[in-house]
Amino acid sequence: MAAPRNVLRDEESAAAALLNNSSKEDDDSPTGKRLKSERFPVSRWELAAFFGVFLIFSTGLFCIYLTMPATEYGKLKIPRSISDLRLLKDNIATYASDYPTQFILGYCSTYIFMQTFMIPGTIFMSLLAGALFGVKGVFLVVFNATAGACSCFFLSKLIGRPLVSWLWPDKLRFFQAEIAKRRDKLLNYMLFLRITPTLPNLFINLASPIVDIPFHVFFLATFVGLIPASYITVKAGLALGDLRSVKDLYDFKTLSVLFLIGLVSIFPTLLKKKKIYE
Repeated sequence: MAAPRNVLRDEESAAAALLNNSSKEDDDSPTGKRLKSERFPVSRWELAAFFGVFLIFSTGLFCIYLTMPATEYGKLKIPRSISDLRLLKDNIATYASDYPTQFILGYCSTYIFMQTFMIPGTIFMSLLAGALFGVKGVFLVVFNATAGACSCFFLSKLIGRPLVSWLWPDKLRFFQAEIAKRRDKLLNYMLFLRITPTLPNLFINLASPIVDIPFHVFFLATFVGLIPASYITVKAGLALGDLRSVKDLYDFKTLSVLFLIGLVSIFPTLLKKKKIYE
């Protein structure tokens, strides 16, 4: 009677081994790899850290709004189109002139919050600065955009590596290779990227700490490089009534000017390469 039991055990072992091999093959198959790669890459601790930072920023923003004078808060919302922006501008123009300090504090905190957590709509906030403050709004926009980008830089340094590697693996490898080739003139290259729309600013904010760009280089390139685009946006905000779409901000002429300024910023790098070849 022992022999049949041994045979059964051998059959069970063979079946278990077959199942294990098939599961391994499924994991190694393209479909299995694709399913693994599609899983959200951020761990629970990293996700908890993100929401912790988000909660701290949200609480600070809420406290700031509590200290502001009473108004019709139903009319205050983040604009998503040019028509929304015109309505917002008409609703808060008087408020901004009556309470300039409180308004600027609320505007700056909202802008930095949106920039830090990658919330779309900062382009409309920049246009609003031009519509309300004129050319002086350039300083406000550059300050907020730089502060928000720096906050996003440190947030990405905390939890950004797996997320960026998951969302933009090819773009990240390209960016890392370009940074490695330009370590000697990194500031010039970062200025070029900030001035021109070669890479999205969101990607630059998130990927810079991952490819080991020093913070002082990131800060200087962001502060100086955002000035031309901020000036264009604020100037467009002055003529908000004539603006039909956000796409009208960057026509062929505007893009040509930005790329020309960008080429000037990397001219020292090109000159150095020419001397090396000679």
